[in-house]
Amino acid sequence: QVQLVESGGGLVQAGGSLRLSCVYSGRTFSSSDMGWFRQAPGKEREFVAGIRWSGGTYYADSVKGRFTISRDNAKNTVYLQMNSLKPEDTGVYYCNAYPRPSYAYWGQGTQVTVSS
Repeated sequence: QVQLVESGGGLVQAGGSLRLSCVYSGRTFSSSDMGWFRQAPGKEREFVAGIRWSGGTYYADSVKGRFTISRDNAKNTVYLQMNSLKPEDTGVYYCNAYPRPSYAYWGQGTQVTVSS
């Protein structure tokens, strides 16, 4: 049974930075492709960034050049470094399997609020 616990969100001014963490427990993390997703108020959940077990990374156009996804297999953790944050980055951020998130893996997420 896979469990994912996100943390690191908060309130930040536009232009600021945050680093999100997602700790993975359950199946073998090192062979799992992982991603970050977000849901803004009144909108559907959307893809943000993905990282393959081999290290390949993928980003939504809206975050390219500002966000960086990484992983530490020794710590069973995937990170999302978010720089140059914008108010439109506000939302609840979740990690899940990539590119096809599993309904069973959705956790509580972590709230990111960017003020203008």
